Amino acid sequence: MKTYNMRASEIQKEWWVVDAADQTLGRLATEIARILRGKHKPTFTPHLDTGDFVVVINADKIAVTGNKETQKIYRRHSGYPGGMKESKLAEVREKHPDRIILNAVKGMIPHTSLGRAQMKKLKIYASSNHPHEAQQPKELKLG
Repeated sequence: MKTYNMRASEIQKEWWVVDAADQTLGRLATEIARILRGKHKPTFTPHLDTGDFVVVINADKIAVTGNKETQKIYRRHSGYPGGMKESKLAEVREKHPDRIILNAVKGMIPHTSLGRAQMKKLKIYASSNHPHEAQQPKELKLG
């Protein structure tokens, strides 16, 4: 038996829509990362971008467990001395609810040029409206 390697010309990408309302953040992020990487397909090839596009709606209604709403801290640094900025999850949810899911998925994707290409296929919207109806996305059912 020979291992099948997919060619870049054979890749077929689909569109999926995920409703994040009342979904647990980590469990949702792992499923999104799996689809972005293409691991749900039998033709998964680690060195090619075989994944599909994912549209996430209702990102502002994502659920977290425990005390993460007040205790989880997002940190970023400007690169200058004293440039550390910190935000709690509740503050990020108010201003930029899409960044909660973006940061969770970004940590599960390889930190390489291939990973950056895969992250470009993730579209996150705070409400239930999205401009990707023309692509006819399939609804992704999460357990």
